[in-house]
Order: sequence, then C-alpha cells, then structure tokens
Amino acid sequence: MSKRITIGTRGSKLALWQANFVKDSLLSEGYEVEIEIIKTKGDAIQHLSFDKIEGKGFFTKELEDALLNNTIDLAVHSMKDLPTAMDDRLMIAGVSDRANPADWLIVRKEKLEKDKILKLREGAQVGTSSNRRKALLKHLRPDLQTKDLRGNVPTRLKKLTDGDSDAIVLAAAGLQRLEIDLSEFEVVKLHPREFVPAPAQGVLAYQINRDNARVRQAVQKIHHPEVARSTNVERTILKLLEGGCHLPLGAYCERDLMGYYHVWSAYAESVEEPLRNTFLSYNTTDGLAEAIVANLLN
Repeated sequence: MSKRITIGTRGSKLALWQANFVKDSLLSEGYEVEIEIIKTKGDAIQHLSFDKIEGKGFFTKELEDALLNNTIDLAVHSMKDLPTAMDDRLMIAGVSDRANPADWLIVRKEKLEKDKILKLREGAQVGTSSNRRKALLKHLRPDLQTKDLRGNVPTRLKKLTDGDSDAIVLAAAGLQRLEIDLSEFEVVKLHPREFVPAPAQGVLAYQINRDNARVRQAVQKIHHPEVARSTNVERTILKLLEGGCHLPLGAYCERDLMGYYHVWSAYAESVEEPLRNTFLSYNTTDGLAEAIVANLLN
C-alpha cells in the first residue's frame, strides 16, 4: 500500500503553515508527503467583501474539486472556512488540536483610549469583513465604525500600519502560528466567552474522499476526537441556522474536567439587527446544538 500523500492547500503564509504542520505530523507517522498549492475564488477576488461574493465555500471549492478529481489526497482547511454542507463523496476525516480560539483586536497605539470598552476612542474605525465581528463590535460599542478588510494576515497588518483604519480584528490562532511581531500595536485579547468566535475557529479540518480508506487511516493517526465533539456542536448550530461564513454567528463549546459541555453563542439575523446571546451547559452533546438554536430563535 502506497504511503505517499499529496496535500492540497491555499497559498497564503498561514495556509502553508497549516499544510506544513499536517505534513510534519504525517511524516512522523512514516508517510511520504508533498504539498500542492491551489488558488481559490476567495484568494482571486480581493476587491469585494465576503457577503458580495457569489456562492458558498469561496476558500474551499477549488480544493474540494481537486479531491474529487483525485489530483490531491487530502485538503487542509481552516475549519471555520469550511461550509457545513459538502459533496456526499467527501468527508472530514479528522481535525487538529485546537489553537487559541479567540479574536484579538489590534489597535494603533495613538488611537487608544484605555478607559473605554475595547480601549478604542469614540467613533473609531475597525477593519473587518466578518459580519459576526461587525455585529459583536456594534453590540459592545454602537459608536464604532467598521470598514471591510480583505487580504492575508500580513497584508491586513500592513494596511493597519498605513492608517487604513484605527484597529483591526484577527484570529489569535493565525497570529500565533505565524509568530508575528505585534509590538508596534496595542493588542486587546478578546475572551471567547464574551466576543464569541466563529464555529470551529482555531481548528484545522482534514478533508478527503469518502472512499479513500488509505488516507482515512493515515488521518486517524493525527485526529483529535475530543476537539471534534466540541466543533461538531458549533458547526451543527451553524447548519441549523442555515448559515454560511457571512452569517453573524459565534459559537464556542468547551468541555470541563467533569465532562460537561458549555456553549456560548451570539447571533443576529443581520449586522443591523440586535445581537442575541445564549449560554447552556449539558453533560452530553446530544441535543445541545438544537437547544442553543431554539434559545437564539426565541
């Protein structure tokens, strides 16, 4: 049986870090691994905000096509970018351990006002293309202005340095994985129980062909089942609300040492609508997502 595996990935620094992380994990298990870079619609279209790009899965479709065409064996995704509905011929065969799930607010130091919530001056402009982040910012500070922000992590930080906005919001996981020096900025670390992250934020998903038993066996060796249980709750909430990446929804599930699952969620029908928050604890994941959605909709 062949031990060669081809990983498909986007070409950004963060995507390549993620692919190489998986490559190293599989190499340690005795596999021969190569990486193939694939450009997605989301990478090609940089002048539009996410909600103006037609279709879903604009960071994943081309990778999924490569899987279906058998030009790659394994696609590595940021799980928060992966739609909950996928081709029946594909499956998520495993997930990584969870990195920091939080969002961080990166602020230009001259725009600070430390006695205010989020440490931002009145009417500050915050760069983000995420409707979830826009809704949470509006909920915490109605005076703030938001501005669409596209590009990879270094590009977004360069725009902040150049004065494109007063602050930006980025996922902590990406910043920490790339070991980016943020010393020129003030970093406001937002707690995931309060500024609720996207479903599965901080987790990598390993997608394969459903009938590829060889690669499925390989992926199982680097799979984290407890992380999968928590992210399944978060992604089920997203699926039940029939939302995509542009839905203003945060969902975060933690399991404590006693085995209880705690879920924080924030949802708005649109950026203009009021934010709804809910919290529940169960001793099982069974029915937990459904109960969260019922609370959010009622």
